Amino acid sequence: MPIPPAPRSPAPRSPAPRSPAPTGTPLALPGSLTALLEEFRGCFTTPTFVVFCALLTGFWARTARRTVCGMLVGARLSRVWSHHRAHRFFSHARWSIAEVSAVLTRLVVTLLLPTDAPVLVAVDDTLFHRRGPKVHAASWFHDGSARGKHPVGYGNNWVIAAIVVRLAFLDRPIALPVGFALVVKDTDAASRLTLARRLVEQILAALPGQTVHVVADSAYAGKALRGLNPRITWTTRLRSNAALHALAPPRTGKRGRPALKGTKLASLSELARPATFTPTIVRRYGRTATVRVAVLRCLWYGVFGPQQVHVVLVADDATTGYDIALVSTDLTATATQVIERYASRWSIEAAIEDAKQTTGVGQARNRLPAAVHRTVPFGLVASTLTICWYATAGYHPDDVDNARELAPWYREKTQPSVADMVSKLRQVIIVSQYRRSDPHQVTPGPITLAA
Repeated sequence: MPIPPAPRSPAPRSPAPRSPAPTGTPLALPGSLTALLEEFRGCFTTPTFVVFCALLTGFWARTARRTVCGMLVGARLSRVWSHHRAHRFFSHARWSIAEVSAVLTRLVVTLLLPTDAPVLVAVDDTLFHRRGPKVHAASWFHDGSARGKHPVGYGNNWVIAAIVVRLAFLDRPIALPVGFALVVKDTDAASRLTLARRLVEQILAALPGQTVHVVADSAYAGKALRGLNPRITWTTRLRSNAALHALAPPRTGKRGRPALKGTKLASLSELARPATFTPTIVRRYGRTATVRVAVLRCLWYGVFGPQQVHVVLVADDATTGYDIALVSTDLTATATQVIERYASRWSIEAAIEDAKQTTGVGQARNRLPAAVHRTVPFGLVASTLTICWYATAGYHPDDVDNARELAPWYREKTQPSVADMVSKLRQVIIVSQYRRSDPHQVTPGPITLAA
C-alpha cells in the first residue's frame, strides 16, 4: 500500500497591514451650534477639542442610553474611533472643568441676560447612584428619591450651581447648571455649604463687576457664609429654631472690644405675634397671589456673623403667625423680591430632574478620579448648551403645535418643554449630517465643523 504523503503545513500568513489610527472624521454641525462650541476651544488642546465636539454631538444625537460608548454611536464614530479615545477624554486628557464652567457662565450671561443685570444663582445638591467599592468618592448620602424609613442611597453626591434666567417663550424661570462640585467625604470637599460658596465665588470671578444673588434651601446656611464678598447676596429659608439677635448697639467710647451683636430676640413664633403684616402681591410658581408679609432687620449671628439681614415672614393661609420665614443679606431688596427670588429656587429642582430623566445625565459611568470629576459635569454642560442653542437659534412658535400634533393628548400644552428642545436640536443635527447636498459620510480624516 503506498504511503500517503505527509500533510503539508500551511504557509505562514503575513500579518495584514494595519491602517493608521484615524484621528478624526468629518462632522457637519449647524452654524448656530458651531458658534457655541467655538467658545470652548481655548479650554482644550486641538485634538481634545475634536473629541469634545464629537462627544457632545453624540450626546445630543443619542436617543438610547448616553454612556461614553453610546456617545460614539450617536456621533457615528463607533467604527472609526476606538472607544479608548472617548474614555481617555474623561480620564486622562488635559482639560479643566473649572475653565469650561467659567466659559459656560460667561456664555449664558452674555446670551440670555440683559447687560450688567444681576445674576441669580440657585444652589442645590443631588445624588447620582453608583455601584462598586472602587468608584471614586462614592459613599452613602441622603437621597430624596429613596423610599423607606432611612432615605439614603449609594453614589456620587454633586453640588450644582445654576444661573436662573427667564426666556420670552416660557412663563416660568429656568435654571442652567454652570458650576459643579463633587462631595468627597473626609476631605476639605466634604461640606456641601463650603463647596457651594466656592462655586458662587468662581461664578463671581468669571463675571467681574456684576452682582450675584444666591438662593438656596435651608440646608445651605452656616458659618461658612461669613465674610461673603459684598457683590454676593444670599437668600435662604430661615430655620424655625434660628437664634436671632438685635443689631449691635452703638459704640460707647469705653475701653474694650465693642459689642458685635445686640440682645437675643424671641423665637420666630413669638416675633410674629405683634408683627404688622402687610398685604403684598407676588408672582411665584406661575401664579399671582396676595400674601401678608412682615419684615424685620436683625442679625443671624450664628450664620452670617455681624452682617445685617432681612427676615421676611410670609403668611399665606395662616390667620395667626406665619407660614414660612425667609432671610436675605440683600438689604436693598423688597419683601416681594425676596419672596419671588426664593420661589425661583424651584427651577433648579426641575433642572436636575430634566438632566436625569430627559437628557440622560449620569448614564455614563466611570471609576477613576479624573473621569468621575468630569463625566457628570460634561452632561450638565450639554444640557445647558441645549437650552442656550434653543433660546438663541432653535425656537419657533410652531414647535408647540408640532409637538401637540404628535401627541394630541397634551391639550393644554402651550410652551416648549426641555424634551422638545432636545428633540429639536437632535433633528437639526441629523439634518446637518444627512442632507443630500453634502452627506458627509464617515471616513477617516480631521473633524471639520462646517456650517
